[in-house]
Order: sequence, then C-alpha cells, then structure tokens
Amino acid sequence: MKMISVNENPEFVNKAIKYFQSKWASEESMMLYEDCITHSIDPSNPLPQWYLLMDGNKIIGCAGVITNDFISRMDLYPWLCALYIEEEYRGNAYGSILLEKAKKDAKNGGFNNLYLCTDHIGYYEKYGFEYFGVGYHPWGENSRIYKTII
Repeated sequence: MKMISVNENPEFVNKAIKYFQSKWASEESMMLYEDCITHSIDPSNPLPQWYLLMDGNKIIGCAGVITNDFISRMDLYPWLCALYIEEEYRGNAYGSILLEKAKKDAKNGGFNNLYLCTDHIGYYEKYGFEYFGVGYHPWGENSRIYKTII
C-alpha cells in the first residue's frame, strides 16, 4: 500500500477530486470537493490535507483533515473527514494507515488533538479516539464527536 498526500503530490489533485466525489459527494456537493481540494495545495498552511491510499495504481481509500466537518463545534479543530476504504479491502486495517498519516500531519501542523464526527461506534475507538460529545449539522442531524490526543 502506498499513501499519497495530495498536498505533497499535487499531480494527484484531479484523481483525488474524482475519487472523493465518487465516494462522498451528492450532485449538489460535487463542487465543494473540487474547490476545496484544488485550493488545498498551499505549503504555508497545514490545513486542509487530503490523502489517497493506493494499491499499485488503484485508489482503494481516502481521508482528509479539515478545519470543520459541517458540525456545530467550530471551537474544535482539526477534523478527520471522509475516511473510506473500498469494500473488498476492508478488514485489513488499511484505514489505520490513513488515520496515522492524518494524526502525524495534524501534529506536525502544531495541533494537539484530532476530532471526527460519525455515527459509527467501535471502529475509531480501536485507533485511540474517545467519545467526546454530540455536535449538530446544518441539515438538522447530529453526530457523535470523537477526539484523540496526538
């Protein structure tokens, strides 16, 4: 497996945009990923970060580290977002590769914690995240917030 940081490898911008869009975007949010990833290539700013996990030339997963994941707790950052592993690759702890890179880059960016919002229970706890509280999304739903010290 090979980890690609889009910020460190800007030649992957277009592949990253298409992959994140295919996994996370709705028709209404396609431009959100394109705009954010396109404008993330700035070595003077530690956020946002976008990652691809590759098996040879095939993208098998992704994740990001952003300033806010559409959640009410804007006092907390950075946030892990958009973690995804292709179904046929699940069960091999490949998500941990993305999580460790996100933690490392957040720490190198001067942050002490990394947050995420999810409805999954049991997965992130295996990788050092602890339940922190509840946050609210602009579309009226809520999510569990997790935190890890990095």
